[in-house]
Formats: sequence, C-alpha cells, structure tokens
Amino acid sequence: MPNSIECQVALVTGAAQGLGFHIASQLFGAGYNVLLTDVNSEAVEQSALSLDPTGERASSCVLNVAKKADFENALNIALAKWGDLHVLVNNAAVTKATPVMDISVEEFNEVVNINLGGSFAGCQVMGKYMAEKGYGRIINMASLAGQNGGTSTGAHYAASKGGILTITKVFAKELASKGVTVNAIALDPIASPMVTALVPEERLPTLLKAIPVGELGDADFIGDMVVQFARPDARFTTGTTWDVNGGLFMR
Repeated sequence: MPNSIECQVALVTGAAQGLGFHIASQLFGAGYNVLLTDVNSEAVEQSALSLDPTGERASSCVLNVAKKADFENALNIALAKWGDLHVLVNNAAVTKATPVMDISVEEFNEVVNINLGGSFAGCQVMGKYMAEKGYGRIINMASLAGQNGGTSTGAHYAASKGGILTITKVFAKELASKGVTVNAIALDPIASPMVTALVPEERLPTLLKAIPVGELGDADFIGDMVVQFARPDARFTTGTTWDVNGGLFMR
C-alpha cells in the first residue's frame, strides 16, 4: 500500500467543468497526477491544460461513462502515461427535471444508464484493476436527491443517485479485502452550473431560505472531501456516505 500521495494517479469523470473540475483541481493541488475525462474532448483538454500547461501531472481523454470500453481505454491511457491508477472519482452525470408523469421510458433509461450505469462501469473496471494491484480508492458522487426523492430534479435523476448509494456498498463489500475502499458523497445544493440550470435566479432566495445554513455549498470543499477519501490512510473508511447538504437531510 502506498504510504503517501506522491506520484499517485487519480481519474475524474465529468471533469471538463463544474464540480468535476473543482475535484480534479483539489486532487492536483494535493499532489496527485490527474487524468481529467469527459465526453467533451475540447473542453476537457483545455481544463487539463489550465491545471498543468506542461501536461506532466494533468492530462485528459474522452470518456463516455455509458460505455464500459471507454473506462478501459482511460485506464490504459493512465497506465501508459503514469504507470498506475490509484484513485477513481465517478462524478459524471446528466440532470433532467422532467415531471415524473412525463418521463418517457427512453429518457428514464438514458439518465439511469449514464448516472448509475456509468458509476457501476467505473467501479467494475477500475475496481478490478485496483483489486489486482492490492490498493485503490473509489469515490462516487451521489446526491441528496437519492436520499429524499429529489426536489428540483427529476425522478430518474433521484433514482439513479439512490442507486449509486447502493452500489457503493456493494463494491465496498466486494473490494474491502483487496485494499480498495469505496465511498460516496451525497451533496446538494452547491454553487454549480447544475444548480444554476435547474433553479431560475428568481427562485434562488426561496431555495436559500429552505436550507438551514442559508447558503449554497462550496465545490472546492467537496473536492477537499474527495482528497480525504483518496488518502492512503483512509483505509478504515469504506461503504460510507458523507452528507453535504446544508442541513436539509439529517440522520
């Protein structure tokens, strides 16, 4: 097991912008080599260059989380560039707020396939590699919607995020004896493009009043939480979900 983060490699999905980029930035700042991945090749390449213009410690590749083969390709890219992979952050997701009675089967399947299916494929592909190596850290980005059924988001989004909480436990049990931990962070609402897209400006004061702490969460703090889960000495924490919701959901 590595005893430090020096030369460790992290892969973040959905890292071209928003929360994914904040997570990648915090990992990079903590000393990790970071492979930023996204379906938007141009945007994710620019994001990686903004972290490290030399390309030595930050790089990018296209990854559609709905395709298992893309995870396998990304793993090969990380291995070719840095020789290993230690951390996976399953962050990529699609958000739709279609009313529950209007959601088509096709739209439901699309959202669940990307959000839940993508996290499953990532856990499976990278988890297998990490288990063979005897070390790894997997962090799944869940949501308050998966705990309370959602408010501004659609039923398919809430269902997919609830499923992520479950597969986190499934893979945590499967991989614990192999030196691999699997944890989740259930967040919302944070200052992010997703919240901006779902909540019109005129509704923001109402949203803030409903949050016990009275403000939106901070994406960089979420990134710091990911770094804590990713550390080598986080080996005794697995199968957990850390709540970051301003007091909207307490247990």
